[in-house]
Amino acid sequence: MTGMRRRMPLWAGSVVAMTALTGLTVYLAQVGLDEADKLTSAIGLFVGLAGLAVAGYALVANSRDQGPERERPHSPRQKSAGSSSITVEDGTAGIASTIDRAYHVRRHARAADQAGVTRYALPDSAIRPVSEVAAPPRLMNLPRHTGVFVGRDTELAALEAALRGGRDVVVAAVHGLGGVGKSTLAARYAQAQAVRSAGGGPNPVWWITADSPAAVEAGLAGLAVALQPELATALPLKALAQRATAWLAAHENWLLVLDDVVDPADVAPLLDRTPAGQVLMTSRLGEGRHRAGARVLRLDVLGEQEAIELLMRIATHDRPDPGPSGHESLDGAAELVAELGRLPLAIEQAGAYLHQSRLSARAYLDLLRRRPAVMYDRTARGADGERTIARIWRLTLDRLAEVPMAGPLLRILAWYGAEPIPRTLLDDLQVLEGEDARPADVPHALGELAAYNMITLDAETVTVHHLVQAVARTPDPADPHRRPADIDAARDQATTLLNNAIPGRPDHPEGRPTWRTLLPHISALADHTDTGTDTPVSAYLLNETGLFLEDQGAVTRAIDYFQRANIAYERLLGVDHPNTMTSRGNLATAYQTTGDLGRAIPLFEATLADCERVLAVVHPHTLSSRYDLAYAYQEAGDVGRAITLHEVTLADCERVLGGDHPYTMTSRNNLAIACKAAGDLGRAIPLYEATLGDSERVLGGDHPDTLTSRYNLATAYYSARDLRRAIPLYEATLADRERVLGGDHLDTLTSRNDLAYAYREVGDLGRAIPLYEQTLAEFERVLGGDHPETLASRNNLAYAYQAAGDLDRAISLYEATLADRERVLGGDHLDTLTSRNNLATAHYSAGDLGRAIPLLEATLADCERVLGPDHPLTIAVRGNLAALG
Repeated sequence: MTGMRRRMPLWAGSVVAMTALTGLTVYLAQVGLDEADKLTSAIGLFVGLAGLAVAGYALVANSRDQGPERERPHSPRQKSAGSSSITVEDGTAGIASTIDRAYHVRRHARAADQAGVTRYALPDSAIRPVSEVAAPPRLMNLPRHTGVFVGRDTELAALEAALRGGRDVVVAAVHGLGGVGKSTLAARYAQAQAVRSAGGGPNPVWWITADSPAAVEAGLAGLAVALQPELATALPLKALAQRATAWLAAHENWLLVLDDVVDPADVAPLLDRTPAGQVLMTSRLGEGRHRAGARVLRLDVLGEQEAIELLMRIATHDRPDPGPSGHESLDGAAELVAELGRLPLAIEQAGAYLHQSRLSARAYLDLLRRRPAVMYDRTARGADGERTIARIWRLTLDRLAEVPMAGPLLRILAWYGAEPIPRTLLDDLQVLEGEDARPADVPHALGELAAYNMITLDAETVTVHHLVQAVARTPDPADPHRRPADIDAARDQATTLLNNAIPGRPDHPEGRPTWRTLLPHISALADHTDTGTDTPVSAYLLNETGLFLEDQGAVTRAIDYFQRANIAYERLLGVDHPNTMTSRGNLATAYQTTGDLGRAIPLFEATLADCERVLAVVHPHTLSSRYDLAYAYQEAGDVGRAITLHEVTLADCERVLGGDHPYTMTSRNNLAIACKAAGDLGRAIPLYEATLGDSERVLGGDHPDTLTSRYNLATAYYSARDLRRAIPLYEATLADRERVLGGDHLDTLTSRNDLAYAYREVGDLGRAIPLYEQTLAEFERVLGGDHPETLASRNNLAYAYQAAGDLDRAISLYEATLADRERVLGGDHLDTLTSRNNLATAHYSAGDLGRAIPLLEATLADCERVLGPDHPLTIAVRGNLAALG
């Protein structure tokens, strides 16, 4: 009987369990389970059955067996709630139910061989289907991103269009550089949608910071609590997040903002379970949105006026006028927003600082230029110290820390211009990085930087935002991505890459496209560095760039580069090094080109003295220095000294090198030029003829030096008024240069110009004017409108119009040429003074003595001051003025 009594409670417990199973099944069928809670409820069902069975057994055992209860090892913990209790076994979790109460059971570890169970009492509504849970009216949790908002109408309209859809879920993604205003735009859009919720707009409008899976879970849990506040203390975080996901899946017409998504995989599970509604994501990452079917909007910086408006609205908020006129703080605003790259966060940072410190925009700009590392990382009091541009981008680079070469590559690109950077410029970077660099590292790093919007990338070029560059090249010992030694290394690598990429000859036409592409980046590098950081590599780059600029007519800029190269060479290599002497000669030539012979001649003399002291008398540098000095004497009107110097040079070359050496022939040619300038054509022409004969015999008829000798002989015939021999020689030289050098070569264009000049001299304006017009068009296309040769061509065309009696076109073209020469070359340049004289003669031809005479008087005074009383141009202007009586 005793054994029978022991089996009876087990049978009774089974009956109770079966009864409970039937009742609970009926109950759950009546209540219903939503898709998100099926698994949890099913687990809870088994927990409930097990608990009821154990409870039944315990009741019978207690009533029949009066002996002490034996404790079972490792039993789960039990909790009471009111008059009800529930027991669960190891390995169970979910929602369980007694007769009068529902519970959420969560199992947690207590020790290596024990487990703990926590029960939360739930109200009856907790297990309602989520489809029956209605959102409270105008439910939202938007951040305060929209206090100051300017512009972006086009972007807001684009978001509206992207998120307009039917019953299916619509996903839009806004990506862009950190600080460009993605969150602000999303908040403004969401705020507008929330206002519409009472009239059929989305509800709820819910904002989730989505920079990690934990943050997404927390944001969803917050939504669940907002929908059902009674769940706040009843369910754990994960269960709340699941509840919110299920709610979104069961409803339509809601807007979910997922802000600052770092990894699309963090939000993929959520998007996979939301069949209807609107999802707006923001991210610095521009890749991976295709997996969500998102419509992508790339957010760019503000326009200039919008940027200025944002700056001033923040800077002058709640303030009286900053000055008597109310506009003092506007001083420098345009320059400041340009320096900040029109990036909203940077402008907000600056505006708040202006508001606090009562500085003007220009004063802040001065601070920014003097102390960039401090200002990029400084906020006004009360602002979010973590939301500075330096710290925002530091977080981005932290995420890229494992990408080989991403950090070094960004620091290198920071030294270049904001214009598109050719990707070929980076071809040698792998070599510079050493053996550890792999061929795929550079394209992979570019792709990752572009994915996070730190750069913009296409198949041919890389573009970096101006402010990203400014911060990335500003050293900050506290920032692991901007250590001073790393930034110095990046500067030197950027210099080497540019130096490796420049064409071999700055004056060759085929290299001009490459030079023009690289020039903005060379200029940016020069602007962002100083002479104290220059190396022999940077000095060479600066010197070669000066030669290209001089060839392109930008002589003033060329002088800056030559000066800096010469300073660097003298400091690094010494005054006697050939590179130092060459750079000094180039600087002197540039001064000569601008007409500043007062500075050019002493430099030429010093350079020649150094060359003769250090090098041989027929060394290429020595010869070049003599040619340059003689030509400067000639331009200054001291033709006698020029001829003497050329005679000495020719004698040295013939004695040391022989009559057929190219240097000897060049010296003979230069002596002929000086004799021609002195008016001694009787000596010049035989020298030209001898030089041409030697060139054709030694170098060949198509050699460029031979073509130059032929051209020079033609000009000598022209000067001798022997046009019968000059014109055929000009024509033959032009044909040869077009064939050998190409139609765009500067020598070819010069030949065409001079042939037109010869046609004009013989009165053949029908051939002269079309040839002048063609030549001018080609100069403008090849060299640009400001090149000295282009300006000379324009002057010549005006002279042809004047000869043809078309004074209206002649005067108009003379005036334009004079204005351009004054702007490009300066008022004292020989060509500028020539233009002034020519315009005066055109006014005289038109009968306008009221303009002609004062212009000639002013020109004569300038010529006497700049060139001296005996210069040929001074004599010509004096004669023109005397002719007017």
